Amino acid sequence: MKLYVETMDATVVEASADGRVRLEREGWTTPTLQERRAIIHSAEEEIACLTELLECLQARPGGEG
Repeated sequence: MKLYVETMDATVVEASADGRVRLEREGWTTPTLQERRAIIHSAEEEIACLTELLECLQARPGGEG
């Protein structure tokens, strides 16, 4: 996984069940409330973009016009 969090200028590359995240080039950390909110916001935006992409691709079976 790679999730860029613009407000933190960091990329989340892994998460654990206990709420810690591993940031690219920084290692494991427990995010503050503000950081958690930023990560959640970025993840929600990414999910929305990926959902839109899937809908567009699935609407055109075969990939040709």
